[in-house]
Amino acid sequence: MRSVILSNEIMLPEVAKILSEGTQVTIRAKGNSMLPFIVGGQDSVVLERKKSYAVGDIVLAEISPKLFVLHRILKIDDAQVTLMGDGNISGMEKCRKENICGRAISIIHKGKQIDCNSKRARRKARLWRILLPGRRYLLAIYRRIV
Repeated sequence: MRSVILSNEIMLPEVAKILSEGTQVTIRAKGNSMLPFIVGGQDSVVLERKKSYAVGDIVLAEISPKLFVLHRILKIDDAQVTLMGDGNISGMEKCRKENICGRAISIIHKGKQIDCNSKRARRKARLWRILLPGRRYLLAIYRRIV
């Protein structure tokens, strides 16, 4: 497989377009906002357009024109969706449902494909959300270990 490195400002609008056409897209993650579940620069994420999304889904969303994030859905109210990265201790983004481009269906971590919809993955995500008050300390320990 051939890989190409592009800035997010160029690549992600194209990824959104490809997803809207019904094609799966695999992208390499950047940044630390989804630690410990997605490691930027190492892990890849397989995205797919869905008809509906649920709390707990990891989604690619356009939060303002040409500004995209790959974060988890915390809350859905009518047409508005609240997102937050697993590696964030505060700061949430909001977007409209129609600004969600696609959902992560799997994460490729150290050559292994992890199903984002498996019971195990969902349980880990729920536990991580419950641990939000202590997440700062857990992330500090994680960063020192890894």
